[in-house]
Amino acid sequence: MRLWMPELTSWLRISVSLPRVSALLQLEGLRRAYGTVTALNDLSFDVPAGEVVGFLGPNGAGKTTTMRAIFGLTELDAGTVRWKGAPVGQAERRRFGYMPEERGLYPGMLVGEQIEYLGRLHGFSTPQAAAATNTWLERLDISDRRNSKVETLSHGNQQRVQLMAALVHKPELLVLDEPLSGLDPTGIDAIGQVLVDQARAGCCVLFSSHQLDQVEDLCERVMIIDHGRLVVSGTVDELATSGPRRLVVRVEGDRSAAWTRQLPSVTVSEIDGGAARLILEDSLDSDDVLRAAMRAGRVTQFSFERRRLSEVFREALV
Repeated sequence: MRLWMPELTSWLRISVSLPRVSALLQLEGLRRAYGTVTALNDLSFDVPAGEVVGFLGPNGAGKTTTMRAIFGLTELDAGTVRWKGAPVGQAERRRFGYMPEERGLYPGMLVGEQIEYLGRLHGFSTPQAAAATNTWLERLDISDRRNSKVETLSHGNQQRVQLMAALVHKPELLVLDEPLSGLDPTGIDAIGQVLVDQARAGCCVLFSSHQLDQVEDLCERVMIIDHGRLVVSGTVDELATSGPRRLVVRVEGDRSAAWTRQLPSVTVSEIDGGAARLILEDSLDSDDVLRAAMRAGRVTQFSFERRRLSEVFREALV
């Protein structure tokens, strides 16, 4: 039987959270409507350097519109995008890197030539662009595809090349729209590690994804929007340890967790293979839950757990 006391561990998680870093990217009161559809509705949030920030929301929430607004690809009805305190212009955007969800590559062009070309467009000399291309080909383990056309690559390798295109000029801000989509675990690990390394080097990293498990693993902070408005923001640790207590209890031989049905002040959020995930009201003593479980049979698991990001996401959209 596993026993874990939440009070001490929750305090420890909060006390050792990363120090707040000053925001470099600031979105202030962004508004954008397309006819009767409001894509952005007074959206405001900050993105600090040195952290990987997850940008989440359901389909149609306004994530892609927000990202396009940062790069001036969407005209705003109101609001301001600021970088280091000043409104973003063309000069600032040259120091940004963008990986759109849709392919932004030349399919018939060779991989190495394409990345070098993009490096030169950002102001690199030919030797500088070649050196940066070599670095990223090796870093993302696709040096052997340098002379391949993009259209001949697998989906995962095309994702790597798309990321290289966003990184070749050493951006100060990196914005990525669904960079982990369709990747196998190896590809997720490779690209995820690049994002973490870029943040540790001082880059601002903002990325959207529907793969909440990966977001929870990679990000220090998340922003959740719905209908163009910010509905939740905070560090992953803050969100995971907020709200009511959560218990996971397993009673041997009771795969349906029938013993939970008579528990007062408890919400059963999930039953998975006999493990009941419970949400406890403040008035309930967890010892009462343990005694009820022990009356039902041999308790093989009894542990307090963090709130999952998927739970935060669902609750934010209610």
